Amino acid sequence: MKKLFLLVLLFTAFRMSGQELYVFSEPASNVPAHSLSVKLTNHFVTSDKIYGRFSNRLMPQVYLGVSKKFMVAAGGTFANMHTPNFRYESVNLYAKYRFLSKDELHKHFRMAVFAEASSTRAPFHYDEITLMGDKSGVELGVIATQLWHKLALSGTVAHTQVLHESRTNKVLYIPARNYQSMNYAISAGYLVLPKEYKDYRQTNLNLYAELLAQQTLDRSTYFVDLATAMQLIFNSNAKLNLGYRVQLGGNMQRMTSNSWLISFERTFLGALKKKK
Repeated sequence: MKKLFLLVLLFTAFRMSGQELYVFSEPASNVPAHSLSVKLTNHFVTSDKIYGRFSNRLMPQVYLGVSKKFMVAAGGTFANMHTPNFRYESVNLYAKYRFLSKDELHKHFRMAVFAEASSTRAPFHYDEITLMGDKSGVELGVIATQLWHKLALSGTVAHTQVLHESRTNKVLYIPARNYQSMNYAISAGYLVLPKEYKDYRQTNLNLYAELLAQQTLDRSTYFVDLATAMQLIFNSNAKLNLGYRVQLGGNMQRMTSNSWLISFERTFLGALKKKK
């Protein structure tokens, strides 16, 4: 009976927010309370600007649903994007607090704040500022997500500060380096299948489109990307994502103007609950 109850809870959680499990950004919703998720992502480019070859970044992550309003995550990266050899690259910490929830039948509106910190051993390359392997720094942001039955829309605004020794030394870099940025995301997800829920074991198909942009504050450099993705959810507890990201416009020196992403995530509902 207890096992059945957990399955019903998990099915409900994915049914209500399946199409807001964005591939390239985070929604305002959290990992279910007292649950654990493990995720493995492979992000790769077919030809980077430094080595002109196929390179990739492997990212294992663990998400913990501390409560229904608060979650934390930790992860790392292993890559050959900034060096000729594939090696350990960075460690990353993330926390999100959902401070607003207006839930109704088949729809909800949620808002959350998040903080992220990263430390990397990668060399300081490119104008683009990202904390998943490329730069050491901190980020603060806010997310708003609206769900209407099968459609979910989300917006994110965040500010990033790069923490690197070159920021305080006397060396003159040409061109000047970027150390701070504003980041923006507008994300949409649509539940395509199943047309009607009958069983938690039904496979879900979600389609996504996301606009991702960055404006640096040190210099007038920017980019605007379009990211599209397909997501399959199995047994209401496992997700397989495949995404492609391409630059629509910008004047920023970046590793590449297009990239691919594939990831798999498994959620263990109630894994953090104390056994009676």
